[in-house]
Amino acid sequence: MTAALQQALDKTWPSAEYQRLGPFTLRAGAGGGKRVSAASLNGPEFTQNDIDAACGAMKAMGQSALFAIWPDSAGHNALDMALAAQGFDLVDPCTGFFAPIDAMLAKNYDTSGTYTLWPPLAICDEIWQNAGMTAPRRAIMARAKGAKAAIMVRSGDAVAGVCFVAMESGATAMVHAIEVAPPFRRQGSAQKLLGRAALWAKAQGAVNLGLVVTLANTPACRLYAKLGMQEWGRYHYRLQQE
Repeated sequence: MTAALQQALDKTWPSAEYQRLGPFTLRAGAGGGKRVSAASLNGPEFTQNDIDAACGAMKAMGQSALFAIWPDSAGHNALDMALAAQGFDLVDPCTGFFAPIDAMLAKNYDTSGTYTLWPPLAICDEIWQNAGMTAPRRAIMARAKGAKAAIMVRSGDAVAGVCFVAMESGATAMVHAIEVAPPFRRQGSAQKLLGRAALWAKAQGAVNLGLVVTLANTPACRLYAKLGMQEWGRYHYRLQQE
C-alpha cells in the first residue's frame, strides 16, 4: 500500500526533476515545498557516504537536505535512526487516506454548487494564494501530465473553496490543495469538494480516491475518517539543521 501511495503522489504532485544517486531518488522541487523536494530511499541498503552524497547534491540544487521517511518501506526505519542520530529534525508527520470511489458515491454527498474546470480560474488561484500556496507550489499542478481538474465550490455568489484532483497511471485519483476560505469553513464545503472529486474520478475510470494530510491537521483527519476514508500509509521528513 505504501508503494502505491508513493507512486500516486509522484504522478499527481510531481517534482520539477528527479535524479537517481546511489540508493536515493533526489527531487528538485523548484520552490514547491517539502513533498516535491525530499529525497527517498529506494531499497534497504545505504551507507553514510550515500547520505553525505545525497545531502551534498540537494544543497547543490539550492535546497535543504531533506529526506522522506516511510516507516513501512524497507530500510527507512534504519535511515530514520541514522538521520536522527546526526541531528536531523523530524518534521511534518503525514498520513494518506483513501476510499473506494463507489463506496463514497453510495453516500450521495451533496455536491450542489460545485464545478469542475481546467485551467483554474483566477479566483481559485486567489484562494490558494491566500492560504499560503505560492506560485511555485501552484505550478506543480501544471506539471501533472495525466487527467486533472480544479474543483471549486460556491456559497451563494462567492467561491467558498477549491481543490485539485489528478489521475495517476493506475486506478487511483489523488486530491491535493484542498482549501476553504475562512468565512466558509465548517459549513460542508470540503465534503462537497471531495464528493465532486469522486464523481470526476469515477468518470476518468478511477477506482479509488486518495489524499494526504499532516497529522497535526486533526479536523481534516476527522473529516476524512467520517467520510469513510481509511489510512493508507504514514510518512514524515527528516530535515538537516542549517
